[in-house]
Amino acid sequence: MSGELIYPDESFAIRGAIFEVYRVMGCGFLETVYQECLEKEFAFRGIPFVSQKELKIWYKDEELKQRYKPDFICFDRIVVELKAVSGLLPEHQAQLMNYLEATKLRLGLLVNFGHYPMVEIVRRVL
Repeated sequence: MSGELIYPDESFAIRGAIFEVYRVMGCGFLETVYQECLEKEFAFRGIPFVSQKELKIWYKDEELKQRYKPDFICFDRIVVELKAVSGLLPEHQAQLMNYLEATKLRLGLLVNFGHYPMVEIVRRVL
């Protein structure tokens, strides 16, 4: 990888929506509240997204009954996974990487609305 920043305009738009939701709501709500707020903010800003899209999971060429459901896929190319916890753990980043693998997308944003005094955003490239 050349170190280039992929999808900079799209990332900037998504981050702007995230910052606005945090500015208005602050921290302390459940993840589902931030999910709904971001749906409204993405729509308001014209950011294309799919919320909670079910993804198939495979084991040795056999489809599993379980499904992945990333919080958002934006612009058909960026996975956005939300958390509302006091601190992100390695498991949260592993979950995002699994979503990237499952979708074959290259960029993921792990967003923690539970962090104070500002929202925490971790960018991961596959």
